[in-house]
Amino acid sequence: MEAETKEQAEKDFLPLLGTDYAEFYVGNAKQAAYFYKTAFGFQSLAYAGPETGVRDRASYVLQQGKIRLVLTSPLKSDSYVSDHIKKHGDGVKVLALLVEDAYDAFEQTAKRGALPYQQPQTLRDEWGEVKTSGIKLYGETVHLFIERKNYTGPFLPGYKVLQSDYNPPTTGLMYIDHCVGNVGWNKMNNWVNFYENVLGFKNILTFDDKTISTEYSALMSKVMSNGNGYVKFPINEPAEGKKKSQIEEYLEFYEGEGVQHMALATDNIVATVSDLKNRGVEFLTIPNTYYDDLISRVGHIDEDLEPLKQLGILVDRDEEGYLLQIFTKPLEDRPTVFFEIIQRKGARSFGAGNFKALFEAIEREQAKRGNL
Repeated sequence: MEAETKEQAEKDFLPLLGTDYAEFYVGNAKQAAYFYKTAFGFQSLAYAGPETGVRDRASYVLQQGKIRLVLTSPLKSDSYVSDHIKKHGDGVKVLALLVEDAYDAFEQTAKRGALPYQQPQTLRDEWGEVKTSGIKLYGETVHLFIERKNYTGPFLPGYKVLQSDYNPPTTGLMYIDHCVGNVGWNKMNNWVNFYENVLGFKNILTFDDKTISTEYSALMSKVMSNGNGYVKFPINEPAEGKKKSQIEEYLEFYEGEGVQHMALATDNIVATVSDLKNRGVEFLTIPNTYYDDLISRVGHIDEDLEPLKQLGILVDRDEEGYLLQIFTKPLEDRPTVFFEIIQRKGARSFGAGNFKALFEAIEREQAKRGNL
């Protein structure tokens, strides 16, 4: 019994409660906040900047459901935020994970080989305290560990409530389902090992270049998940093909490894996507032929096929159920970061059936940009 308890403790050395927030470094946080509120239905939550005593940057925190986005811009050119934007354009810097003990999370991951990004620290204000720490990830991306069980404030110490008369209605987005990272040639397994050995994740699904390929390009992908399945981080790397793959295009224009996309969950994808399209969000287009044999490929689904076809929503299945998903076009002029909208109907991982349709849709956009 003692051995079993010890094994269980080792297995759960880093219990994660979910994704706390994602922070983007952007060229103009005020305008980016307006975009995410207008286009995606996020609501104002908190702010840090000169008015709150922060002298080098401005950060706007937006929320919808359990999703929190932090949009941060530099106030001067000689800052690490400016350097990040100059190299990568707008992109994800921080994937923050909610934990019970941020100090222990740092100790557990550091002793397993993680490179420190931020030493453990305790932040305090009138609403209590938040403990944080951080480790480095692929490229310049980092994981922060956030412990907020003794805090009742709007976001973090140093932030104040962001009052705004402009809060368009939400669009039904509920939580971050997964975040996908693009890494360089032959680097995927290095980061798979990192997630397994340093963070205690498991590889729950693998797609090779025979599974995810078209006539012109290919990629390889492995899906990493923590023990309770609350946090999933698929990792992609390029594979050899006749032309440049979407992963190569990303690595070229992002000028390094980083977060390719975040998947945002909804419980009514038809309503959410219809609303997003009406707000001007642009999605990848799928040929109508994709739907000709959809039911024979994925089996029975509860949804009517025609709305899915009109909106371009993809359907796939795993052993436990099915999922519906659609992908936006890149959100910046650089063909880098985009969003996925996903609804799960029993499926806990991913199927392979959608990748070819998705890849071909991305290739059509690459061809328009002259990057295929």
